[in-house]
Amino acid sequence: MWTLKIFMDPKENALSIIKELVSRFEEQIDSYKNADYNETLTRRDFIDPFFKALGWDVDNSQGYAEAYREVIHEDKVKIGKATKAPDYSFRLAGGKRLFFVEAKKPNIDIKNNISVAYQIRRYGWSAKLPVSIITDFEEFAVYDCTKKPKPTDNSAVARIKYINFRDYINEFDYLWDTFSKEKVLKGSFDSYVKSDTVKKGTATVDKDFLASLDNWRTYLATSISLRNKELDEDEINYSVQLTIDRLIFLRIAEDRGVEQYGQLKSSVNQKGEAYQNLFENFKKADQKYNSGLFDFKKDVISETLRIDNKVIKTIVNEMYYPESPYEFSVISVEILGSAYEQFLGKVIRVTPAHHAKIEEKPEVRKAGGVYYTPQYIVDYIVKNTVGKLIDGKTPKQIESIKICDPACGSGSFLIGAYQYLLNHYKNYYYSFFEKLSRDAANTNLTVFERNKAIRERNKLPLTPDGELDSHLRKEILLNHIFGVDIDTNAVEVTKLSLLLKCMEGITIASIQKLDFKERVLPTLENNIKSGNSLVDVDFYWGELDFENRNVKPFNWQKAFPDVFKIQKASENLDFRIQFEKVKNLQNDINKLLNKYRVEEPNEKYGITGGFDIIIGNPPYGASLSKEIDIYLRNKYQVANYQLDTYNLFFERGKKLLNTGGYLGFIVPSAWVASKYDNKLRRYLIEETNIENFVIAPKQTFKDANVETCIVVISNEKPSQSFFVERWDLKDKREYQVNSNEIKSENNYIFPVYSDNKTNQLIQKLRNQKFVLDDFAEVVWGVKIYENGKGNPPQKPNESKLKSFHSDKKTKDSHRPLLGGGEIFRYSLIWKGGFIDYGEWLAAPRQPHWFDGERILVREVTSKGVIQATYVDEDFVFSNSVDGIKIKTGRINIKYLLGLINSRLISFYHSNTSANAFKGTFPKVLLQDLRNLPLPNAEIEIQKDIENLVNLLLQLISEKSETRLPVKIQQLETKIDFCETKINQLVYHLYELTEGEIKIVEESMS
Repeated sequence: MWTLKIFMDPKENALSIIKELVSRFEEQIDSYKNADYNETLTRRDFIDPFFKALGWDVDNSQGYAEAYREVIHEDKVKIGKATKAPDYSFRLAGGKRLFFVEAKKPNIDIKNNISVAYQIRRYGWSAKLPVSIITDFEEFAVYDCTKKPKPTDNSAVARIKYINFRDYINEFDYLWDTFSKEKVLKGSFDSYVKSDTVKKGTATVDKDFLASLDNWRTYLATSISLRNKELDEDEINYSVQLTIDRLIFLRIAEDRGVEQYGQLKSSVNQKGEAYQNLFENFKKADQKYNSGLFDFKKDVISETLRIDNKVIKTIVNEMYYPESPYEFSVISVEILGSAYEQFLGKVIRVTPAHHAKIEEKPEVRKAGGVYYTPQYIVDYIVKNTVGKLIDGKTPKQIESIKICDPACGSGSFLIGAYQYLLNHYKNYYYSFFEKLSRDAANTNLTVFERNKAIRERNKLPLTPDGELDSHLRKEILLNHIFGVDIDTNAVEVTKLSLLLKCMEGITIASIQKLDFKERVLPTLENNIKSGNSLVDVDFYWGELDFENRNVKPFNWQKAFPDVFKIQKASENLDFRIQFEKVKNLQNDINKLLNKYRVEEPNEKYGITGGFDIIIGNPPYGASLSKEIDIYLRNKYQVANYQLDTYNLFFERGKKLLNTGGYLGFIVPSAWVASKYDNKLRRYLIEETNIENFVIAPKQTFKDANVETCIVVISNEKPSQSFFVERWDLKDKREYQVNSNEIKSENNYIFPVYSDNKTNQLIQKLRNQKFVLDDFAEVVWGVKIYENGKGNPPQKPNESKLKSFHSDKKTKDSHRPLLGGGEIFRYSLIWKGGFIDYGEWLAAPRQPHWFDGERILVREVTSKGVIQATYVDEDFVFSNSVDGIKIKTGRINIKYLLGLINSRLISFYHSNTSANAFKGTFPKVLLQDLRNLPLPNAEIEIQKDIENLVNLLLQLISEKSETRLPVKIQQLETKIDFCETKINQLVYHLYELTEGEIKIVEESMS
């Protein structure tokens, strides 16, 4: 009926069609607003042609399978009071949702109807979409779906645009620029939702779902700990986690139409014990799904749990409309994973009175929280590891590929890898589906050939909707995906996430077609396991404490025998010892340990194979016991003075790889130049081939003050160079780094924050005759407080500030104190604080550091610019300040101050120090200052710089005492002249060319 006019410009064509629709609706508005004119007719007559005019293939005229359609028509009707799924889901290629559209018939008052507004906001918010639309053509309302919906919200809450059909022509530019397919593909929709037009809400669905998880855990933990006093802390944590996981799994199955809607709610509201009634659903699920989640041979605790009726009813009822804001059918596994990652950072502690307390795990407190890896980071790493091995290959060619995350957490990387595999398989088989469909419809072929094409098409592992069938989805999961985590609860969450992803394509119809012996879902007991990825069973050599539950040694070869082929049987260390262990017989046990000792898997022991892909976000900053610390230092060649677990994961991961395999991690970026990580840098440059290196955007992990990078390596011989991608800059760019520049002479520092020209300039500066350490001493200021330090030793509960700081000088030991925030370029502003100075401080430093001529350098730079000043007064400085004292008469202190404050030295520091790489708090550390390269300067130029520095100190002091704007401006002009002149003299001293000066100026601008 409504057809595009092909000779028009697409926008003009759309405007013409919408004008016709508006005119038609206006002419017969009374009949359309009649109650008999239903939603289906509205969609067919007006809404479908409206969005077709905007360029969307609403009725799938291109003939794509359901999985590839641009517009999905959601028509699954649920049971009970719940509403049906959104009428339209508009998507990009690959299935990424953009926005929902909910259709209504014209006699519905969209502008003022609370329930329809709540309905679309609930769908959009649950799917974490920025906006969604309600329309009956007469009205068109756009809602901000970032704000949490409430059933009581007025219909105008979160509505960001309302258009009556009579205003479509006046508002056409908005409609076209925001929602047309042409503009969406060009990024206009993304720009719109990021603009001020859409105000961000305070509760995203993942954060709100986390709050719900925490509340449910608290309810359950409180009830279970009080009513099941025979359970210990671990058993309570286990029971609470499993109960929540099972409820979420079945609730999602209901909203996806795989289970009968409302059955959980119905069960708990029957007479009797609510939990026992609910447990009947769990037993049925065990028979149906066989997923391990409902394995009651393994779980012998759940069936006899006693939980208060009120508690279990409250939790279940909060999972249903209207109490629940969540629409589980559209909440993605990735959103659930984001919430669960935070959830796993807490644990249930049980008091002696059996009261439950929810606390952050110690390692989470130390790290400052749990940080979920953003999806775009996961996608990049998966594409550049999994993608490199499978793209362009057939299912047969990739059937043996094994993928592992050795610190899987809630499973975000494994979910990403699994989805990538599903897409790959689906695209492969769908290409055959299209070819066979063309053959089946080709009248030039014989009937026999057409029928053969139909038979072959019917054999493809695809559902009628174009999705992979359940059998293949299970096979892909079991064959390719593996993971390990030290946290048992994390392992269970990863399993849950993978099972939900596996179930995404499953319908009641597909379940009914299964063989009676086949269960709906696979068990993942052999794929996802709990243990310490870094600690093997050889940890027990000489150790007697087999009961230490925090160690959890993990033997990769025994855990994944299908990945590591053991061709020559070796003794099984852990089981043999368990059987033969006798307490207090140390000599006997040590003999056994030596007798059954095993080494790293290698050809000597007949162990071959390994994973093809290792991916993840390995933990860092973990607290280690003394025993484990010693073990790791002896076991890993990358272990350095400051031991960090992510370093070890690189070596562990590389050794678990097949030849030709890929490893992709996102890690903190300080290692690229830190003196403590030189062994890791050497290992990566000499033992692996760096495939991809990405400097991630600032604060990749929200609320985490740590700069990160993505590193992808292969288990191949090192190449001569690798490319660096800069995502942290506004103008994203890529440049090449020569591997031969990373060598022992420069401590294997990775010059990844600079392009080739910058690196060449840095090397030229490094080649100067002297370094600052040749002429001066450098020290941190006093360290005020540290447990066990000072005389007498400081106690843990002693206040860091009150005991040592004072606003007034009240005793002889009080000295004026300067902190980093009081140090500026060529000046200081003392705030009047004093310190009780003496040997009782944790690190008092030598007294001579606090008198005479000194340069004080603020530890934290200002956007990469070093701030230093001269002082000769009686000041003590804190450990947020670096102090410099001349130790030889061969250099003038004012000349040195000019060098340190020059643009060139800030440029050098910004491109060489691990703590200066565009971080949130880039720092100047002692080794940075000690190693600053100094030229063999002419006496005359030294004197010129010294004079300019003296003038600067005077001008800046005058400016601080001047209030008249015109005089301040005059002083600033003189200050700028002096600084410019110093920079020019410094460029001359280091013999920079005009091109090299340009590099410095552009970098520091």
